[in-house]
Amino acid sequence: MPNVTPVPAGLAALNGLSPPDAERELLACCASTAFAARVVAGRPYGSGEELADAAAAAVLALAWPDVAEALAAHPRIGERASGAGREASWSRGEQAGTGGAARETMEGLAAGNAAYERRFGHVYLICATGLSAAEMLERLTARLDNDEEAERAVVREELSKITRLRVAKLLATDIGGEPR
Repeated sequence: MPNVTPVPAGLAALNGLSPPDAERELLACCASTAFAARVVAGRPYGSGEELADAAAAAVLALAWPDVAEALAAHPRIGERASGAGREASWSRGEQAGTGGAARETMEGLAAGNAAYERRFGHVYLICATGLSAAEMLERLTARLDNDEEAERAVVREELSKITRLRVAKLLATDIGGEPR
C-alpha cells in the first residue's frame, strides 16, 4: 500500500471551495486579484508547502499594476492596520517589532515612509516578521538608494515572503471562519 500523507483540513477546505470563495480567502494572503485567480487555478494542492510555493511564484510573476493593487492593502510600517479582518490582525502581528520602539525610531520610520512614498510612489513594504523597528528603519534607509527597477524586484521578494507566511496562517484557520 502506498504511503499517502493526508491533506491538512485547512488545505482540504481551500481546495474544495468554489473559485470565487477560494479567491476571496486567498486575497487575505495577497490583495491582488490576479494573484488569487492564478493560485486558485492551480488547485488542488497536495500540501501546504505546495500551496505556499505556488503562492510565492504567483507573486513573483505579477505585473507591476497587480503588485500595486496588493501594496494598496498594506499599512505603512509603524502604523496599525485598521479593521477587524484577518489581514488587519495578521498585519498587526507582523509589525509587532514596532511595539515599544523608541520615539526617535518611530519618527524615523514615519519620515522614511514619507520619503520612500515620494521616491517610489507606493508604501514601503518589508516582511517585518521578526524584525525590530530599528532593523526596519535601517532597511528602509538603505532601499531609498535603489533605482526603481531594483526596488520593484525587492518589493516583489518582500511581498512573496509575506504571502508565504500568510498562506501558513490561512491554513491554520477555519477556512471561511475563525482561527482554529
